Amino acid sequence: MTQYKTKSASLESVSMGLLDYPVLQAADILLYQTKLVPVGEDQKQHIELTRDIAQRFAHLYKSVFTIPEPFIRQSGARIMGLDDPQIKMSKSLGERKAGHAIGLVDSPDTIRKAVKEAVTDPGRNITFEGSSPGILNLLTIYEVLSGENRDEIEARFEGRGYGHLKSDLIDLLLTVLTPIRTKYEDLMKDRNYIDTILDKGAREVEPMAKATLTAVHEVMGCGKLTP
Repeated sequence: MTQYKTKSASLESVSMGLLDYPVLQAADILLYQTKLVPVGEDQKQHIELTRDIAQRFAHLYKSVFTIPEPFIRQSGARIMGLDDPQIKMSKSLGERKAGHAIGLVDSPDTIRKAVKEAVTDPGRNITFEGSSPGILNLLTIYEVLSGENRDEIEARFEGRGYGHLKSDLIDLLLTVLTPIRTKYEDLMKDRNYIDTILDKGAREVEPMAKATLTAVHEVMGCGKLTP
């Protein structure tokens, strides 16, 4: 898997968790008979592996699992790093390296600094076609968050410099992310409430998980699933 090769290359040793991650992810999908899986473009390989596992199981035993399909948005399926638009924006890398990523609960100052220092180029071309990777990345983020089409966005910034693009993008990010950060801060004040929601969700999906596991045990001849 591409992500395994990329991540393992930067580590002195590879953990079993990293090696088994695609299989664990496949189990999470198949256990709940998922039909559509919303993922980024870089996660498509994981869904393909999940499909392979489900189809192989059906070939060896019987069709039990729903064959999932990836649900990938047309724009914004792969957001690149602000500090290096040649690599995918990564949460783990963003936690170690300031200015690489934008977190949903980042402070306004952190967001402003990250966007202001985002890699661009010496030119002034603000279009989706023919612009540098850094500018295309900023435009894509703006497109995803604003809901405007590409013609509208290009008209908005026609004749304006990169500074205007960054400034408008900062304002847009703050408008979209501030309510998320506020809600997060409110939720974190009451951990018991969060635990209640998690417990409620677990109880609701437990019957589906048990039904899938029971079917797997039966077709494999393992007998009844024990509690």
